[in-house]
Amino acid sequence: MKESLRLGRIAGVAVGINWSVLVIFTLITVGLAAGRFPILQPDLEPVAYAVAGLAAGIAFFLSLLAHELSHAIVARRNGVGVDGITLWLFGGVARLTGEADDPGADFRIAAVGPAVSVALGVVFLSLAGAASAAGLAPLVVEVVVWLGIINIVLAVFNLVPAAPLDGGRILRAALWRRSGDRVAAAVTAARAGRSFGWLLIIGGFAIFVLGAGLGGLWIVFLGWFLINAARMEEEQALMGGALSGVRVADVMTSGPTTAPDDVTVEQFIEHYVFRNRHSTFPLVDRMGRPTGLVTLRRVKEVPAERRPSMRIGDLACPMDEVAIAQPLEPLEDLLPRMAGCPDGRSLVMDGPQLVGIVSPTDVMRHLEMAELRRGGLEQP
Repeated sequence: MKESLRLGRIAGVAVGINWSVLVIFTLITVGLAAGRFPILQPDLEPVAYAVAGLAAGIAFFLSLLAHELSHAIVARRNGVGVDGITLWLFGGVARLTGEADDPGADFRIAAVGPAVSVALGVVFLSLAGAASAAGLAPLVVEVVVWLGIINIVLAVFNLVPAAPLDGGRILRAALWRRSGDRVAAAVTAARAGRSFGWLLIIGGFAIFVLGAGLGGLWIVFLGWFLINAARMEEEQALMGGALSGVRVADVMTSGPTTAPDDVTVEQFIEHYVFRNRHSTFPLVDRMGRPTGLVTLRRVKEVPAERRPSMRIGDLACPMDEVAIAQPLEPLEDLLPRMAGCPDGRSLVMDGPQLVGIVSPTDVMRHLEMAELRRGGLEQP
């Protein structure tokens, strides 16, 4: 899930939000301010309910952030890279750029999130008890009670043994430890996630038919998301298994054709696009240092009348947004970074020297060749 706004960094981890977070934030805030709080604490001013709902909504998302931040911190301590955290419609996601080296690390990374949520739930409920004993306003107590309950509910839901939930990753770690086969464990957890998603869709539809309204449709939507996310996890697991032991150098296109970043788009098309069969070109400065990456898709978006005056360097994806790899790096570690890159390509650097480029086509060709080799070996 891509972020729409970068909020900053916490403990060295980039934190952002997706625009969809406004939907669930509004639903929570309005639901509490117009529903739960007036029922439990009637006859108060509307502004009191609004402030309480807003405070609860903000505190809830801070709790989600703590949950995801715990995943990120433990992942880094176990040697797994972290690209950042994004809060969105269904809570939050910590974007990891690699995989755990062993089942123990996989378990720790997955389990810490629900553990933090349970801890927050206990803390909030304890604070609610203390606030009530101290004679604080009942509405304040209700806000803190709700935060305690919702954090425990979040933990319990995440512990369902179905990927991509944390419980699914815990299941993956347990199966991995028992069988020694990470790919098979990940596939089983993903398929459990798809089954759980269908259960949510069926249950949500039944709730809707019985008259619960939007609550049932929300569960249906959540189930649909889980099914798709689980399917993606299964595909990634199978691809990771096929790419196990493969290095970036094994699939990269060596010696890519580069172009100077100070020529016009028209000159670039005439002297580089028409004279080569490539769809992607690294750009370099006068010293030969890479400055960006440009694809034919980007070039085609430039109107013909602007091509004689626009520099190709102004059109390119800048280096800080390009995935950079090393020749001996495992290819499966690079793939998540490529997926997060705007153009889905990676430049391969050997020190300061540009030695290759990796595209999705390179990866798919390697997978197809590997499949053909396996098929050939199976022939009598």
